[in-house]
Amino acid sequence: MARKKRIPEPTLPTNEPKEKVQYRDAFQSTVTKKVEDVSKTFEGRGKTALYAVAAAAVLLVLVGIFYLWNRSSDAKAQAALGKAIETSQAYVTDSPIPAGTTIKTFKTEKERAAAAVAEFQAVADKFGGAIAEKAKYFVAVNKLSLDRAAATAELENLSKSNDEVGTLSKFALAQVKTGDGKTDEAIALYQQLASADSTVIAKDTINFELAKLLEKQGKKDEAVNVYFTIAKTASEVKDLDGKPVPLTPTANEAKAKVEELAPERAKEIVVPTPESPFGDGNLPLGIQ
Repeated sequence: MARKKRIPEPTLPTNEPKEKVQYRDAFQSTVTKKVEDVSKTFEGRGKTALYAVAAAAVLLVLVGIFYLWNRSSDAKAQAALGKAIETSQAYVTDSPIPAGTTIKTFKTEKERAAAAVAEFQAVADKFGGAIAEKAKYFVAVNKLSLDRAAATAELENLSKSNDEVGTLSKFALAQVKTGDGKTDEAIALYQQLASADSTVIAKDTINFELAKLLEKQGKKDEAVNVYFTIAKTASEVKDLDGKPVPLTPTANEAKAKVEELAPERAKEIVVPTPESPFGDGNLPLGIQ
């Protein structure tokens, strides 16, 4: 069986002299989009969130996060961390691998997770310092499908720091709490993330997750306020040339939720129509 595809859109606000300008970060564009897609895939599946949490957390720290941290890490530590990441993303299949192929494979996801945990732990033990904290995060998220209680405790400890590892750990912990039905605790964590001064995870992603939980609790007005803010703000964003920026997938979903829960209020969200490259909208002669 072929390996399942894991598919963590971001907008970074800047100083706004006259109009809101959107800046995009390559790390956020890759990682945050994956988180949103994974959340959609596993939404509403109850206890299967055990695996969803593990997937979402791991996805948070794939290529994007490796490149982000890559800049300030020791070369050998980078290589070791990269090798462990490759293991955590190796193929899971029962099919025979063609002779001569060097691709690493595992028969089950748990087998792969165990191997990844061992490699990340070795990195943490060998290099120490900042790289060790990063490796410990990988250990925790990969361990979720092996020893959920231990992994949760590790995430709780890591989430106490105010750096990237702390932010990502807190987000993963919020996902764990959601999967365990501890909605109040998850909401508190998302609120902390939303108010924190960090751009590791797009604020829209955090707020959308928060709004979903508020809606689940029956706090319709509060949820609508969050959905509305996401969509309304995104509809007013301009690029560096002052032109409207298309709504992100998260903003589009937020707008749809407002339309569903508060149709009248949704009318306040006006999405600009992209300008035609031909100005007046008429195509050049001969183009139909």
